[in-house]
Amino acid sequence: FLRTLQHYFIQSNLSIGSMTSDMKEFPDYVPEDGITASELVSGREGLTYNDFLILPGYIDFTSKEVGLASPITKNLTLNIPLVSSPMDTVTESKMAIAMALMGGMGIIHHNCTPEFQCEEVRKVKKFEQGFILDPVVLSCSHTINDVRRVKETYGFSGVAITDTGKLGGRLLGIATARDIDFIEDFGQSISEVMTPREKLVTANSGISLREANQILQQSKKGKLPIVNEEDELVGLISRSDLKKNREYPFASKDKNKQLLVGAAISTHEKDKARLDMLVQAGADVVILDSSQGNSIYQIEMIKYIKNRFPELQIIGGNVVTAAQAKSLIDAGVDGLRVGMGSGSICITQEVMAVGRPQGTAVYRVAEYARRFRVPVIADGGITCVGHITKALALGASTVMMGSLLAATSESPGEYFYQDGVRLKKYRGMGCLAAMKDNVGSQERYFSDQDNVKVAQGVSGCVVDRGSIYTYIPYLVSGIQHGCQDIGARTLFQLRSMMYEGKLKFEKRTVAAMKEGGVHSLHSYEMKLY
Repeated sequence: FLRTLQHYFIQSNLSIGSMTSDMKEFPDYVPEDGITASELVSGREGLTYNDFLILPGYIDFTSKEVGLASPITKNLTLNIPLVSSPMDTVTESKMAIAMALMGGMGIIHHNCTPEFQCEEVRKVKKFEQGFILDPVVLSCSHTINDVRRVKETYGFSGVAITDTGKLGGRLLGIATARDIDFIEDFGQSISEVMTPREKLVTANSGISLREANQILQQSKKGKLPIVNEEDELVGLISRSDLKKNREYPFASKDKNKQLLVGAAISTHEKDKARLDMLVQAGADVVILDSSQGNSIYQIEMIKYIKNRFPELQIIGGNVVTAAQAKSLIDAGVDGLRVGMGSGSICITQEVMAVGRPQGTAVYRVAEYARRFRVPVIADGGITCVGHITKALALGASTVMMGSLLAATSESPGEYFYQDGVRLKKYRGMGCLAAMKDNVGSQERYFSDQDNVKVAQGVSGCVVDRGSIYTYIPYLVSGIQHGCQDIGARTLFQLRSMMYEGKLKFEKRTVAAMKEGGVHSLHSYEMKLY
């Protein structure tokens, strides 16, 4: 035993001496550590976001310097990689406005009539603009009650009055909230209370936005009508828009300074009429909303849209394999939505035995789609800010969220209390309640012709997360800090590092997952922001 022990020490000393010599000869040597993304998903098992971690890199910049701009389609780029899901308990105009102001985008759901969906799109497009090219206009024959309806519908009450009640008519005045406050007779004519033309400050057609803004600031007026040589109304600028531009400098906007907004449609023939209405309403992108996107129905719809509206951006899906992605890319999509059965309210994988773990799905689809410049949206499986960073590190350009946003103030529905906890209802579009309420949910899961409906989702409740205006900044900061730890200054660099093999990953055991969370405490309070 003693001889064996003596031999061990001799060999150990020789090994240490050899290592010391090697270190002197190769001072820059660093042993390989971690695995690449390709190696991470090369096994035969599927991986979720919890199954792995990203190894840290080198930091030489602050987290605030991290740029989060990322494409959602070939021709549309968002300032933050966050998108709200087209679900009836997540995204209507209020959510879409908030998401766009923060730099992301909201997708209006289609579990409703085409008229309702288009009106929600219009509310977003009219909410904040530079030059308002299609302002709400009334005539002198309208009443104070009509101004109140405008306020209820669009969220503002400054309305231009023309002789025709339409844009292009001769400007007669403006009716604002100050003009109608404290008036009890809602049937009174607007002409009796409006600010008349001679008291208005206006600007001539052709003026620059900068010059118009200066006039508005100097005049201290709330609205600045833009008129042509015949004194006909051609546009409008709002003081509140100037304030919003200061408060939300990174808002997602189109070339006309209007907020970006998307809308979902089905692949059914009747939704071609819905599509026409959405384009007229100003939708910047349409999502073909299907649980399984690799179908002849979706391929034909993509080709139809590209032929009828060549400039309209189309996001196809959902897909989880490269083969599925190829079918839609060949048809002409501008973006892909990835995920099948990974959402918190989705039971597709249990009921249909079809789907894929989200981590593997995102990497496989993104790695293929990047060859055609088609961005990928990671849709589902996101339960915390760390999952967002992981999705982006696997190749996703943006991340779509449902449950994370469903309990915010801006989501549809009312709060209620249960066992002293403030909650909001949240349901999957494949649950029986959603299918019963509207055929749009049935079409998403190819169930509209079925006598027996098979649920692919559930209804539930989520805990209050406060307002989007405080929650999104927390998510943004979390992503920035994650990228800083990784050593990536931008999301483009993050994806480049991953594909070049410079970004390293490591799988986690169940014990490692437990160690990585809160543990060994009697009790604790988790307040994230």
